[in-house]
Amino acid sequence: MFEALVSLCLVADPTACREVLLPGFEASAQSTCAEALRAQAPDLVALFPTLAPGVPPRCGPVGTALDFEEAAPGVFVHLGRIAEPDRDNLGDVANIGFVIGQESVAVIDTGTTRAVGEGVWRAIRARTDLPVSHVILTHMHPDHVLGASVFVEAGAQVVANAALARALLDRQANYLESIATLVGPGAFVGTRAPRPDLAVEDRTQIDLGGGRILTLRTWPVSHTGTDLTVHDEGSGLLFAGDLVFQRHLPALDGSLRGWQRVMADMAALPVTRVVPGHGGPVLDWPDAAKPMQRYLDVLAADTRQALDAGVRLGDAVLTIAESERPRWALFDAYNPRNATNAFTELEWE
Repeated sequence: MFEALVSLCLVADPTACREVLLPGFEASAQSTCAEALRAQAPDLVALFPTLAPGVPPRCGPVGTALDFEEAAPGVFVHLGRIAEPDRDNLGDVANIGFVIGQESVAVIDTGTTRAVGEGVWRAIRARTDLPVSHVILTHMHPDHVLGASVFVEAGAQVVANAALARALLDRQANYLESIATLVGPGAFVGTRAPRPDLAVEDRTQIDLGGGRILTLRTWPVSHTGTDLTVHDEGSGLLFAGDLVFQRHLPALDGSLRGWQRVMADMAALPVTRVVPGHGGPVLDWPDAAKPMQRYLDVLAADTRQALDAGVRLGDAVLTIAESERPRWALFDAYNPRNATNAFTELEWE
């Protein structure tokens, strides 16, 4: 198989370059790919206004696809690394899924960079030539949304919590700058923040054909203010995004009390398997809710104890939830932030 590629460089740094996948030109023969590329030459200036093409687009052998396991018939899940984005993992640090219906495919989260999204595209193309109709974003964090552009260029609609567009707009400059620094400017070439096409206020359904129905549901402020879950009605599998973590310490960027309530509501859902945002990649439910609930309860109890004792924030973050350290990866990266957010929320109870 062959695909279309173009070498792009940062205008501000001509040494930061990457060969970027142009979706939609895949073919079994290089000549067929090249003919399609000539017939439908993409407008590179419109697609990549801040980048400089090094050479004209070409067709080459298909690149490396991301690894996915089939969690249920037609439902595929990728396990992201339990790590922060860096120059080794190139941003492959979050779980990603896709669901194949009879008429189209839906992608659930897209990774931290366009390069990760391209790996997802290749994994889909290795299994089906159906169009990718929807990209569903479970929340606003960059490790889940910044790989979306390759699917947008292929014609997919971006679907998200109605609050995501504003929240991502407010943060996208910081996200783009910080991720580019973490993974390196070359690896980040072609990455940009998506804009949702379909805003979900409460619940909606997406029909991928052949009775493959996805039910999307938003949740009150908890992990973030933009959380959304995806339930594949056929398999019963629930994509929980970062409302559920396993091994990776939960990251609080919304409301601690809200997250505790949401976890209780989710534990009562009539589902038996969940794909978390990190860890797993498939967990038994509701058993997998217990470590999350314990951590959030300890975080709340320790914070209230510190507040009752009159401990200052700077000292409190050194002890809050410290008993949970042995149970989670990336504790030092996230627990101080969690403790700070919990402290500032609960001091006004």
